[in-house]
Amino acid sequence: MSEQTIVDFRSLGLAEPLLKAIDESGYTTPTPIQAQAIPLALQRMDLMAGAQTGTGKTAAFSLPILHTLLPLASTSTSPAKHPIRALVLAPTRELAIQVYDNIKTYAKHTPLRSLVVYGGVDIKTQTPILKTGVEILVATPGRLLDHVEQKTLSLSQVQFLVLDEADRMLDMGFMPDLKRILALLPKQRQNLMFSATFSDEIKKLADAFLNNPTLIEVARSNATNENVEQKAYLVNSDQKQRFLVQLLKHYANQQVIVFTKTKLSASKLARALERDHIPCSAIHGDKTQKERIEALDAFKAGTINALVATDVAARGLDITDLPLVVNYEISTAPEDYVHRIGRTGRAGAKGIAISLIDEDETKYFADIEKLIKKQIPKEKGLINNSNNSSNSSNNRPRTTKPARGEDGWFQQPYQPAAAVAVQKEALAKPSSAKRQVVAALLGGFGFKASPQTRQQARRATPKLASNTDSQPTGNSELT
Repeated sequence: MSEQTIVDFRSLGLAEPLLKAIDESGYTTPTPIQAQAIPLALQRMDLMAGAQTGTGKTAAFSLPILHTLLPLASTSTSPAKHPIRALVLAPTRELAIQVYDNIKTYAKHTPLRSLVVYGGVDIKTQTPILKTGVEILVATPGRLLDHVEQKTLSLSQVQFLVLDEADRMLDMGFMPDLKRILALLPKQRQNLMFSATFSDEIKKLADAFLNNPTLIEVARSNATNENVEQKAYLVNSDQKQRFLVQLLKHYANQQVIVFTKTKLSASKLARALERDHIPCSAIHGDKTQKERIEALDAFKAGTINALVATDVAARGLDITDLPLVVNYEISTAPEDYVHRIGRTGRAGAKGIAISLIDEDETKYFADIEKLIKKQIPKEKGLINNSNNSSNSSNNRPRTTKPARGEDGWFQQPYQPAAAVAVQKEALAKPSSAKRQVVAALLGGFGFKASPQTRQQARRATPKLASNTDSQPTGNSELT
């Protein structure tokens, strides 16, 4: 069956309950990766599939798995009737949740059960559902091994293994965990590996656990989506924040994901944007799962316009019609650029990807252009001062400080040494007249001041008297 002959999902031979769910989701025509992968997966072949992110990879593996498992589905409440038959591994919590949501949508007219488990939440909340039995388990590697150690699940009946975003798993150091998980699975199973990029490490991983896989590539490896317009601006590092604010105000009322390299810079940038009246939130590895889900929900609902994220969000985020992605900081890993800008231009929509490059980042951007085999047009980023927010920290008046290593004394006006000595002596030893005035005002030293004397004292030292009158005078009121 060739890709050209597939004009709708019904021609793929999928079960009627799945076709009904697909139709209710509004899909009619398979994407290229779905058209090629689904028929081969239905033939129980191992696949090594590569496609640009956002092209429908989740349906490409979940639909054939659901179709194959449907004859084994049971309505029984017994957990023994619902063993884990399919395991989907994802590198991040966000991607795992997205995959689970899609599987649940496609399986809603079937008795097949599914569940997602990931770290960052109490493991005890996941255990009760696992004990009731699920056929399809979506998991991050670390949390899956946690459940294995606590003996809350069994992988002895797994028939399907899916590695989603396999290259990202390697980037995040999951190889030891993957080896442990593979050792727990039956030897006889179908393996499906999906990745947006192919590297030598990925090919070695494929050789380790795939059996005579069929290679599918619907686009050149590491290619970027042609629906995404890519731009770059040369901006000094100390001007980036101001330029970004100007940029976001130019694209007012449009949603944008802004990528940074570190968790610290993501948090700082999000706070700065909020000060400039741009509704936003940060999402990174230090955020709790609850905080990350709340930020994503607010972003999807349009409550906030900007989401500042590290590369933890570069994969797995499926935002409908996201028009803009900004690389505020250029990643040192060229492959991350492909995944970052893959958040826009999804499912045939148009998108814009803008990169802000300072002098130190030019070499990293050159590596990106080499990877994607494309030159990205660059302009000098100019700051329009008339559009800068008055609340921006870069526009606040600054006090002049001595240069590092200088003594601030040298910045003072010249005074003759004699004058300085007299001034210091006057400050150190108040005159007896002043002491008498103070005593008169406070009623101390046995000095009883009449109203006339106090009035004369105030005229002699108006500033002191003014300050004293503003405070309680204690015993002076008794004189």
